[in-house]
Amino acid sequence: MSHLVSNPEEYFCQFVSTRSNLLLELENTAKQEEIPIIGPVMGDLLYILARVSQANRILELGTAIGYSTLFLGSACAESGGSVTTLESNPGLAQRARENCIRAALDSHIQVINQDALEAMDRMPGQEFDLAFLDIDKIYYGQVLDKVNPLLRKGGMLIVDNTGFKEADGFNQKINSDPEWMQIQLYSFLPLHSPQWDGLCLAMRN
Repeated sequence: MSHLVSNPEEYFCQFVSTRSNLLLELENTAKQEEIPIIGPVMGDLLYILARVSQANRILELGTAIGYSTLFLGSACAESGGSVTTLESNPGLAQRARENCIRAALDSHIQVINQDALEAMDRMPGQEFDLAFLDIDKIYYGQVLDKVNPLLRKGGMLIVDNTGFKEADGFNQKINSDPEWMQIQLYSFLPLHSPQWDGLCLAMRN
């Protein structure tokens, strides 16, 4: 019978990928200013999922300083696609724009300074291949209703922080909705905020 490695958290931390100086700087900034970020493991997961699903148009809800946006933008730079990312805080939106320019990804990323729920009401007719949700958890349930018509059939929805109590309504809702096929993962994610958290991966039927 096999057994887990000793000290699994320490063990798996050794596999965290090497990051650019800009990403390391943003990680340090996030720590100093207590800005929640997804961390490098989740960032690489976003990149991989965007690439293997051949997502050409990506919608991100919750930009902050643009940490997760850079991973999505890097995937789009490879495919010639684009990211539309929504951030309600004007100061954070501007910082995200600057970081996208610093990463030479601004031609693939549009940062919109607007409330996500309001902005999505102004997107009729637009269609996305992948959506990443990382805003205040109390709004997750409302977002699900609005993202459904914007995501193509077979498109992917990735939802961060589903381990939070405030996300329970969303978790129950998507689990019982026949429009979605979903899985919930409770995972150790080094340098994520927090490091132990839930992650939902869903496909629109």
